[in-house]
Amino acid sequence: MSLATSSLSRPTTRTHLAPWLRVSAAVFAVAWGGNEFTPLLVTYRLEEHLSAVTVNVLLGAYVVGIVPALLIGGPLSDRYGRRALALPAPVLALVGSAVLAAGGGSTAQLFVGRVFSGLALGLVMAVGTAWIKELSLPPFDAAADDGAGARRAALVLTIGFALGAAVAAGIAQSGTAPEVLPYVVNVALCILSLALMWSAPETRRRATAPARLRDDLKIPAASHRRFVFVVAPLAPWVFGTAASAYAILPVLFSAQVRGAEVGFAGLLCLIALGCGVAAQSVVRSIDRAGSARTIVVSFATTAVGLALAAWASVTMLLPVAIVAAAALGTAYGFLLVTGLQEVQRIAGPDDLAGLTAVYYSLSYLGFFVPALLASLSPMIGYPILFAVGGALALVSLLATCAAHRRYGVLPISPRRTPPQRG
Repeated sequence: MSLATSSLSRPTTRTHLAPWLRVSAAVFAVAWGGNEFTPLLVTYRLEEHLSAVTVNVLLGAYVVGIVPALLIGGPLSDRYGRRALALPAPVLALVGSAVLAAGGGSTAQLFVGRVFSGLALGLVMAVGTAWIKELSLPPFDAAADDGAGARRAALVLTIGFALGAAVAAGIAQSGTAPEVLPYVVNVALCILSLALMWSAPETRRRATAPARLRDDLKIPAASHRRFVFVVAPLAPWVFGTAASAYAILPVLFSAQVRGAEVGFAGLLCLIALGCGVAAQSVVRSIDRAGSARTIVVSFATTAVGLALAAWASVTMLLPVAIVAAAALGTAYGFLLVTGLQEVQRIAGPDDLAGLTAVYYSLSYLGFFVPALLASLSPMIGYPILFAVGGALALVSLLATCAAHRRYGVLPISPRRTPPQRG
């Protein structure tokens, strides 16, 4: 198998959108569906009287779907092609939103809906990210630079996360069917995005003499020392910082914004992810192959964001909470793109989707941070928990920088013609 050339099949349906944008439409819609639930945590707490631990477990429940979809979908798309594995994603997202819309206060039904949303998100994050990366190369996009694929995929995901949360919060705050209408909007988006992605060209040849499926599910690059000691320690911080900004802080400050709890949750989510988008655009100017500067900036910003969150939880000042959310969102943006670019430098052409899947699987462990902190907070308190997190970020900075120096790797050029296989 190899990166597509002009001999690969191209759908007959034509659109004016660039190929990578057609795939991005589905990634955007699925990311929207993955994060529309976040600001509604407050709604479920206030209207359905679910506990803080329960809603945070539901927040992380879609990891149950994400991880297997990532780890299986990525390698299978390397074997069978991107289209075959990516096209089901908007359908699964649609089902997830429909189940959530019908869930009401049923914890079991909300859990099932979140798992479906996770399955969809896992597919677009592994397969969609790889597809966008390959569609950002010749012959599909001759003008894009080598890092365009990683930046585009991260940007589309983050914008989807941000707008999904913001729109859901706005609808819920208005009081218009707050537990139904946000999900209906996503159903419509998924249908539209599926129509657009259908016309995207394939970028992988299906193997004519494939190896055993068990062998394809193995990802040799995941044992690369640079991945193990640099990328893997970085990954859980990606969504750990994001979740701290838009899942923990809104609940912590709900008493300070009575009557506007959901709107405030949506505001913090929009601020955090908006800053994440801005940070991703900055990575291009500071990233250099062989340099640890993006790692340093990522962890330093994480430590600052957690320190501000600790200060906010002590003073209970809304402006400090907003600044803390902005700093944590900025850290999320740096961490996400830094990890993706490292993955694309380490991975060979036949395990790009697989290694991307491993990276995202590790990163989504961070979504269990809110549930963990909610269970520990009665005994320890959020100020100490955030402060400890900041200290751990600094320790991680020192450890990953040391590993960066020790396990350097020459970048694999995405423009190099990959070896034939199969």
